[in-house]
Amino acid sequence: MSRTSPRRTRDRVLVAAVATLLVTTGGTALAVSDSGAGATRAAARVDNPYAGAKPYVNPEWSAKAAAEPGGKAVSGQPTGVWLDRIAAIEGAGASMGLRDHLDAALQQGAGVVQLVIYNLPGRDCAALASNGELGPTEIDRYKSDYIDPIAEILADTKYANLRIVTTVEIDSLPNLVTNTGSRPTATPACDVMKANGNYVKGVGYALRELGAVPNVYNYVDAGHHGWIGWDDNFAASAQVMYQAATAEGGSVDNVHGFITNTANYSALKENNFKIGDSVNGRSVRESKWVDWNRSVDELSFAQSFRGQLVSTGFRSTIGMLIDTSRNGWGGAAQPAGPGPTTDVNTYVDGGRYDRRIHIGNWCNQSGAGLGERPKVAPESGIDAYVWMKPPGESDGSSKEIPNDEGKGFDRMCDPAYEGNPRNGHNLSGALPDSPVSGKWFSAQFQQLLKNAYPAL
Repeated sequence: MSRTSPRRTRDRVLVAAVATLLVTTGGTALAVSDSGAGATRAAARVDNPYAGAKPYVNPEWSAKAAAEPGGKAVSGQPTGVWLDRIAAIEGAGASMGLRDHLDAALQQGAGVVQLVIYNLPGRDCAALASNGELGPTEIDRYKSDYIDPIAEILADTKYANLRIVTTVEIDSLPNLVTNTGSRPTATPACDVMKANGNYVKGVGYALRELGAVPNVYNYVDAGHHGWIGWDDNFAASAQVMYQAATAEGGSVDNVHGFITNTANYSALKENNFKIGDSVNGRSVRESKWVDWNRSVDELSFAQSFRGQLVSTGFRSTIGMLIDTSRNGWGGAAQPAGPGPTTDVNTYVDGGRYDRRIHIGNWCNQSGAGLGERPKVAPESGIDAYVWMKPPGESDGSSKEIPNDEGKGFDRMCDPAYEGNPRNGHNLSGALPDSPVSGKWFSAQFQQLLKNAYPAL
């Protein structure tokens, strides 16, 4: 049962009316205050929310980065604000809450703020490190205690001139394709979430409610090329995303775009080989590393997946974001050129920037570096390169650490772990001595600075 109050319902009607006015006039609308005594002008949605807008720098992350040796070189970069549990909305402990961040953005004179919406029921069904606080069936609580309060805050006319970019529920929808059913990568938890439909319902509800706020720009998480880049995952994932966007009374009009590589490590561009290359008559796609994927890097994947999404039913105007916070792979280990043409594997392995043991490795990867700095409209179809994952924040703990955030211990964060079907039964490639996900990991941050590409 919804806990929406009459006041809350009236606010949503006002917001919906403003959204309708924006669409029908194509110009500037009035975001009417709740009291009716004043009005704040809210600009109509733009094609690219990052264009011409000063991005918000999270002071909490910035202070941690600046305190590290060499960290001031990047401490002024904009990063995502993660709302990864209900308590984060008001602010847990001494941490800033959502209103605190929005107020700080106004004080900075920022024009765009980046939020990560991340608290689905049964969250991260294939990874324990980032499990959440809500059980698989708690969809009503997700709506009433998490999404509704966020939407109400974002609809405050005080923030009407901020462009608010939301990354909606990372690591969720692709799981319903790749980690369910008879696949060797399937998990019981993902089967449960596919059967009960709460990932689809939750994402649909979030898109609908947040998308009703005129200055919110929803970007749905679209995994990365090393997850859904294969033929049997590519179109199927786009179809699940369309299903979610149109669930709960929603529409594709609530989706401004998609984001790839969030909190992951896939190289932006592999300059030393491309998907059409062949060695001794064998395609690069046949190499052990590429393994018949459609793409060899994140930029080519984001651009091709955008086309798939449009053909599936999303608007032709959608833009893509790519998280480049930790996919630089620079430093002394970066190849200077293509690998030897002895065979297709030596060619790919000798030239690839991405130095992971396996493309399925995702936790605190050894050897990673900062990637491209945030940049607006860098390539065709790409709205921005972003640092949605704040560099230096852990992906998960290398051993079990009790916590009150619902975050479990995933062996993929243990450097000694020899893997599972999702990483080809390889070593995890994780750094040792890591804290639980979201906590500051100094050793990782220092590595990211050292291996940054482009170099700092």
